[in-house]
Formats: sequence, structure tokens, C-alpha cells
Amino acid sequence: QVQLVESGGGLVQAGGSLRLSCSASGSTFSRSTMGWFRQAPGKERDFVAAISWTGGYTKYADSVKGRFTISRDNSEKKMYLQMNSLKPEEKAVYYCARRSSGPMQMSYYNYDSWGQGTQVTVSS
Repeated sequence: QVQLVESGGGLVQAGGSLRLSCSASGSTFSRSTMGWFRQAPGKERDFVAAISWTGGYTKYADSVKGRFTISRDNSEKKMYLQMNSLKPEEKAVYYCARRSSGPMQMSYYNYDSWGQGTQVTVSS
């Protein structure tokens, strides 16, 4: 069992940056693929980025490539999402999630543990 808690959301102007953090409890974090997703009101939960348990392999949604960076620190049981050049349309609740086994996936239903989310608002 793992519990996930996101932090770092807030209000930022278009073009600005935010760094999201995900803190995990439990013993399985370091062996799990982790991901970031986001959900805007009335829309589906979309994949943003994922990282392998070693941190050596990452995957990004096309819309964030070159602007967002996912990373993790297994010794601290933390995962991060550095978001640069934010756009107003990226306003959403951002969630961290864990995939307990299997290869990296981009679909939210492949992830079995979720945090409560952190709100990101980008003003134009």
C-alpha cells in the first residue's frame, strides 16, 4: 500500500514555472513506475509524464515535451514535475499516480494509487 500527497500547485502567469512534488509513504515506491496526470473541469484525466522506477526512462505527452521534466528521488520517496512555459490551457488539477507493476503506461486506468491532486492555475 502506498499513499501519495501532491504539493506545489498554485497560480502562475502564462510563461511562468511551477514545480510539483509528490511525497509517498510505504515501501513499494522505489520499485514502482510513477506518473503525473492532469484533469481540467469537465474533461478526462490526461497523461502528462511518467518515470520508471530507476528514473532512467521517462515518457511525456507530446504537448509538454521540452517544457516539463519529471524526476524522482527514491531515497526521499519523492517525485517531481518541473513545469516551464506554462500555458493558460494547462490549468487543471494535477495528480501523481503509481503503477505497481508492469511496463510504463500512459492510460490512467493502468495506475492503481492516486494522490488527492494539486490545483494549477495559469493566468493569461
